[in-house]
Amino acid sequence: MDPYVLAAERTVHRIGRRDFDFSHQVAVMAVINRTPDSFFDQGATFALDSAVAACVQAARNGADWVDIGGVPFGRGPIVSAEEEIDRVAPVIRAVAAETDVVISVDTNRAEVARAAIDAGAAVINDTSGLGDPDMAGVIARSGVHVVITHSVGPPRTEKPAARFDDVVSEVREFLVERVDRATAAGVPREKIIIDPGHDLDKNTLHSLELTRRLDEISDIGLPVLAAVSNKDFIGESLDRAKPDRLAGSLAAMVMCVERGARILRMHDVAASVDAARMVESVMGWRKPVRLEHNTHPTHNV
Repeated sequence: MDPYVLAAERTVHRIGRRDFDFSHQVAVMAVINRTPDSFFDQGATFALDSAVAACVQAARNGADWVDIGGVPFGRGPIVSAEEEIDRVAPVIRAVAAETDVVISVDTNRAEVARAAIDAGAAVINDTSGLGDPDMAGVIARSGVHVVITHSVGPPRTEKPAARFDDVVSEVREFLVERVDRATAAGVPREKIIIDPGHDLDKNTLHSLELTRRLDEISDIGLPVLAAVSNKDFIGESLDRAKPDRLAGSLAAMVMCVERGARILRMHDVAASVDAARMVESVMGWRKPVRLEHNTHPTHNV
C-alpha cells in the first residue's frame, strides 16, 4: 500500500485559514512573546514592530502557526487585562493582514480571549485549562479552537513544590475533566486541542515522565500540543543554559511526535520545521523533496 495515498483514513482539521491532517502531518507553532520578561527571549519581541516582524518571519521560515503571548506564565508583576489586550491585539491584526498562518493567543483570561478573537485569532491557547469560568463560553460562542493545558493553580503566582502521585494519570484526568467542561459549555470536541503542560507546575522528573508516556495523553483522542522548547527540564537534564538547549529541545520534540503529539510549540522555527519534516518523511507521511542519490545507473557513490 502506498503510504502517501491514504485519503480515506484522513481527517482534515480546518484551523484558521489552514487545513491540517494530523494523521500524517506535524504543525510547528512559533513562540512570539510581546512581553518585557518572557522566559526565553527576555523581551526581544516586546516592541510592536518587532513582534509583527517575528511572526511574519516565522511564517516565511515554515511555521504553520504563531502563538502570541502578552503575559508570561511564570511568576512576576501583575499585568491588567487591558494591558494584555493592548499588547496582543495589534500584533494579531497586523499578522492576519500579512499571512494566512494560524494565529493563537496565549492567555488565561476570557476578556482577553474575546478581544483576541475579535482581532483575528483562530485559537485560544489557555495555559490555565479553562481556569476562568467564562472562558469556555467565549470559545463556544466564537467558534474558534482552544488549547486546554494542564497546570495547577493561577499563573503568575509563587506555588509550592510540585507533587504528584502519578503525574501522567493526574494530568490525563485533569484534561479529560476540562474537555468535558468545554463540551458541556458548547465547545465542539473537534475544536479542542490538549497540552499536558511540560514544566507548568511540574519538576524535571515530571516533565520527563510526561514525555516518556505521552501516548497515554494522546489516547484521549484529541490533537496533542507539546510545548517543550528550551524548557527547564531540558536544561536540567543536560546542564545547559537557555541559549544552549536547541539539540535537547529537538530530541524531546521528536520523542513527543513519536508518542502522538502533532502540534509543536518551538522557539527556533527553521530547525524545528526541518526536524518535523524529517520525521514526516521517515514515517512515510511526506514524500522527499527530491530523489537523486543512487537513482542513476552510473551513480555509485
